[in-house]
Amino acid sequence: MIRFTEVSKRYSNGHEALSRISLHLPVGDMAFLTGHSGAGKSTLMKLVALIERPTNGQVVINGQNLSKVKRGGIPHFRRNMGIIFQDHRLLFDRTVFDNVALPLIIAGHGRKEIGRLVRAALDKVGLLSKEKVYPITLSGGEQQRVGIARAVIHKPSLLLADEPTGNLDPDLSREIMHLFEEFNRVGVTVLIASHDLDLIRELEKPIIKLEQGYLAHHGAIDAVDRVNG
Repeated sequence: MIRFTEVSKRYSNGHEALSRISLHLPVGDMAFLTGHSGAGKSTLMKLVALIERPTNGQVVINGQNLSKVKRGGIPHFRRNMGIIFQDHRLLFDRTVFDNVALPLIIAGHGRKEIGRLVRAALDKVGLLSKEKVYPITLSGGEQQRVGIARAVIHKPSLLLADEPTGNLDPDLSREIMHLFEEFNRVGVTVLIASHDLDLIRELEKPIIKLEQGYLAHHGAIDAVDRVNG
């Protein structure tokens, strides 16, 4: 699903955020992307989502070489992808229903189908009773779940989450992570950027660890513990 081959990313100010990264996340897997602040996690996620392009190397997502995707083809490419941000990026002047429906409206779906899909997504994240309220009235954890419902409304094959629990307490963080596990169980490939090693250990999923732009580890979390111990 995700394959990096000797990928580097250097920004215009000379900062090299990623250096010769090679990795593979197979279809249907769930993994955590971790590392200290500035290690390159957000840059790697942006390359996967085609928000940024690599300076060198090759990024292949679901068999598609991203170097061949032109600017006009990026929206079509992202139709098979759900993206979740730490800051939710909700529209506070629209209801929960309207926030979740937005990708379907943009894609031109009919009103009846939108209603069915939005309510199914809200039910999945436990917010069906909140469809008519505004996001400002929700807790941080509920706002994040609205963001998740919006990201999965079109049933993506790949789900990216960039520090989705960074502003949540441990119990809410655990709830959100278990939601990602549920999506993974039905075949969605999931990549989550997180620095919460305690929670990652609980879930026992593979990790991709970055250090100063380099790939430090790709595999089981317990192997990292042995190295660091």
